[in-house]
Amino acid sequence: MGCQGSKLMPCCWDSQFKAAVLEAPDIENEENNDVDNVPAFREFTLEQLKNATSGFAVENIVSEHGEKAPNVVYRGKLENHRRIAVKRETQPMKWAMRLRVVLYLAQALEYCTNKGRALYHDLNAYRVLFDEDGNPRLSTFGLMKNSRDGKSYSTNLAFTPPEYLRTGRVTPESVIYSFGTLLLDLLSGKHIPPSHALDLIRDRNLQMLTDSCLEGQFSDNDGTELVRLASRCLQYEPRERPNPKSLVAALTPLQKETEVPSHVLMGIPHSASFTPLSPVGQACSRGDLTAIHEILENLGYKDDEGVVNELSFQMWTDQMQETLNSKKKGDAAFRQKDFKEAIECYTQFIDVGTMVSPTIFARRSLCYLINDMPQEALNDAMQAQVISPVWHIASYLQATALAALGMENESQTALKEGATLESKRSSVTGKK
Repeated sequence: MGCQGSKLMPCCWDSQFKAAVLEAPDIENEENNDVDNVPAFREFTLEQLKNATSGFAVENIVSEHGEKAPNVVYRGKLENHRRIAVKRETQPMKWAMRLRVVLYLAQALEYCTNKGRALYHDLNAYRVLFDEDGNPRLSTFGLMKNSRDGKSYSTNLAFTPPEYLRTGRVTPESVIYSFGTLLLDLLSGKHIPPSHALDLIRDRNLQMLTDSCLEGQFSDNDGTELVRLASRCLQYEPRERPNPKSLVAALTPLQKETEVPSHVLMGIPHSASFTPLSPVGQACSRGDLTAIHEILENLGYKDDEGVVNELSFQMWTDQMQETLNSKKKGDAAFRQKDFKEAIECYTQFIDVGTMVSPTIFARRSLCYLINDMPQEALNDAMQAQVISPVWHIASYLQATALAALGMENESQTALKEGATLESKRSSVTGKK
């Protein structure tokens, strides 16, 4: 499985929580509450619920699941000291699907490693997305983030690889450590700090480490194998951790219900319908670079609206003119179809770094395609999506580049994503 820039659905091992929760009445005013007065439901963000329940801490669980369905309820307290109860809304992810997710993820990491992209920044459950068929995909964002120097790690320090704390750099072994934290998430349904999890493992207290919603879904041997693999990934010494190929080899025999489609395991409706492609989608689908050039030229920079560029006065006075000159020269070369000159000028604009423009990355991506440089084109299309995650043209250009690289399945997935994003954009525009 390759990487995918899909924006469909993030991964979370535990079930989704109700955003609407029932607030408990103030105790001091309880006697004034009429029995017939039913408190209204209010909407809360997931972040508010996390804060209210101390990150869905185990000690805040007031009831566990029943025999047939999960029904975990957490007590919490809002900033205004209101007491609330937070309840899981849907079934948690099944064991078979959890295993499928981490196998696909390991396969994606192996694929990236084989392609010379072994670094993946800040790997966590929110980097795992699902396509319309319910199949797991690895977000491309972790590949793009500071990919030049191997720096940056934004995860909570409790989940950070120990060598990163020493050196400040992400290594391929750091990615395996983060994969180990994902295995713990899979097993527990919670985000447990690795140090605490390793203590539980050493004490053979696996019951505390296992999601109670998974009771009866896997054997002791399977659980032990997964714990052993997680422990190997979380070794303090990087050289003692397995590589992605070893992860795939270890996870493959553990797979369950392999004949069942992912969307069935996920419990989501499946539709074979495909959103019709627009002219730009059709041009990217058939690799018509002339048509794509005409479309990008006519579009101009309209889709850069809303992209934030905060510039200091010093930048305005010392660098802005040079930056704008590079852009103007690049635009002129692009218009005149001097694509090598356009690449050079747009590269100068990008390297200055005072402004970001998804359109310029898209234009340079097309220039690379025309000059038979599909890998560079794919990188630029991915960067355009990092800057503007819901921009359909970035997905379409990825599809064209992937097709040029011979990755037809990934190309079709990117086309579907672009069509979905464009359809959503059109529906929003139509409502205005």
